[in-house]
Amino acid sequence: MGAALEIRNLHVNIDDKPILRGVNLTVKQGEVHALMGPNGSGKSTLANVLLGNPAYEVTAGQIIFDGQDLLDMEPDERSRAGLFLAFQYPVGIPGVTLANFLRLAINARMKAENPESKGISVSDFRKMMRQKMDSLQMDHSFAGRYLNEGFSGGEKKRAEILQMAVLNPKIAILDETDSGLDIDALRVVSEGVNSLRGPDLGVLVITHYQRILNYINPQFVHIMFEGQIVETGGADLALKLEQSGYDWVREKHGATE
Repeated sequence: MGAALEIRNLHVNIDDKPILRGVNLTVKQGEVHALMGPNGSGKSTLANVLLGNPAYEVTAGQIIFDGQDLLDMEPDERSRAGLFLAFQYPVGIPGVTLANFLRLAINARMKAENPESKGISVSDFRKMMRQKMDSLQMDHSFAGRYLNEGFSGGEKKRAEILQMAVLNPKIAILDETDSGLDIDALRVVSEGVNSLRGPDLGVLVITHYQRILNYINPQFVHIMFEGQIVETGGADLALKLEQSGYDWVREKHGATE
């Protein structure tokens, strides 16, 4: 049986203001879920909490990942356990090449699993890196560039998917990876995600728009509204949002705005 990310009755505040008000969601390896909702509904808050951003205060509920209590773990421990977050706005790190960053990340993971590990050899790493870059249609020179420094929006998002490919997580969370992408970049990023799909990877795609779901077909679609998941269905639910917007969600679930 594969790993699962189980979010149970999660309540979260930021600056004493309630943002999440009882979120329940389970994502298993091999499944692709889409989490949609209007701006301000709590989608990115959930992504930040899952990876341990200290600015967010969990006031109630549990997050269980692969049988472990995620809330007891530091962000690096969560990553090593097999959780991955592709950021909406990846930051640049001058002086650190993409290749060095990824090799250090792999070595940290190998060291955590076996303290005697000397990490991946340079030749093995280069071979793996080239294979992953080829599968994502990335030029090999990309590996020698400083992480996200001077990258276009599409290059940043492609670098995030490369990190996902190299780190091989059990569950990946894509936080509005489609924001700021033109249609060609969106297609390349989506194809990269699709090439990694399989029984060993669960994916939670967080998005405001339906368009990325034309390329990454989810089995499950959830709508978040005012800090709760209020609707769950199949891909047809995303199509309904594209056709009708979020007004029907507001009407059905009693928005006060």
